[in-house]
Amino acid sequence: MSYDVYLSAPNVGDLEKEYVLDALDSGWVAPLGPHVNDFEHELASMVGVDHAVALSSGTAGLHLSLLVAGVKTGDEVVVPTLTFAATAFAVKYIGAEPVFIDSEAQSLNLDPELLADFLSRRAAEDRLPAAVIVVDVFGQTANYTAIEKVCAEFGVPIIEDAAEALGATFGDCMAGSFGKAAAFSFNGNKIITTSGGGMVVSNDGEFIDRVRYFATQTRQPVPWYEHEDVGYNYRLSNILAALGRAQLKRLPEFIAKRKSVRDQYVSYFAEHGGAVIQEDAPWGVSNSWLSVAIFDNASDAEKMRLDLGAQRIEARPLWKPMHMQPVFENNEVIGGEFARDIFERGLCLPSLQFCTS
Repeated sequence: MSYDVYLSAPNVGDLEKEYVLDALDSGWVAPLGPHVNDFEHELASMVGVDHAVALSSGTAGLHLSLLVAGVKTGDEVVVPTLTFAATAFAVKYIGAEPVFIDSEAQSLNLDPELLADFLSRRAAEDRLPAAVIVVDVFGQTANYTAIEKVCAEFGVPIIEDAAEALGATFGDCMAGSFGKAAAFSFNGNKIITTSGGGMVVSNDGEFIDRVRYFATQTRQPVPWYEHEDVGYNYRLSNILAALGRAQLKRLPEFIAKRKSVRDQYVSYFAEHGGAVIQEDAPWGVSNSWLSVAIFDNASDAEKMRLDLGAQRIEARPLWKPMHMQPVFENNEVIGGEFARDIFERGLCLPSLQFCTS
């Protein structure tokens, strides 16, 4: 179905046209080029990390981050059950198995207490997971103080899925600056877009070099095509990177607009009741990517979705928890009741235009 008002539509203007035309005029229309290099440097600088590699998608970033982190076939990887499916799919690409853990209420992100209990039990069985993927869901950072502490205690590496959270903060640190590496997404509905694209960032230069190596078909530095490992065609094009550079310059504008809309929803439901808008957790500031409303009951959420749809306004349920997905019906889940409840009662509302029925 097409809508007149979308949940999170891209915003492209004159600056984006200028940058894309520059990429075309330069002759760098094949993959890679100077805009890719500049985009990597500028985004890494904004996030506050030393290294970055631009890729074809955020999913590709998670896949290669897990690969370079040493996750292998048969390993377990912790994944929040409340996330987009790409987080768990990337684990399956490696041949590993996701174990799903429920969320906490303040940020809707991975519950550190459930994580601690799970890792303690796995340690007693001498079968700790190979990694923990921490998702910054709907543009808000997870509780990294608690999560980093427990992962450090058990020696389990963190991969940050910051796909939705560019520009958000945890204390004085930017989303994307946690764990061994972090992956961003620049899909068409994200807070900045390259049409399709992503980025892996890290303070570990060797880690990023290995991601780049696998993303460029594992080509060896010889005149002919020589390959010692299976590689992937995961790099971002120069034209799309040019678009991303322009979008990145406008990020503060995008965040301010979305926060303004979210604040209107907060005021509306404070006056009219029936739902509450998820606001920032005490440890950071979200980028307000999507405005998340949690209704008093599931029927009110569905009525709002249908009423808005009748006006050609898009509204969408929260991510259906991974442990409820048919493809993962046999995977282990820790908790899950909270995620199920807010999926049933939750709705994402348009984040660039204030819309209620």
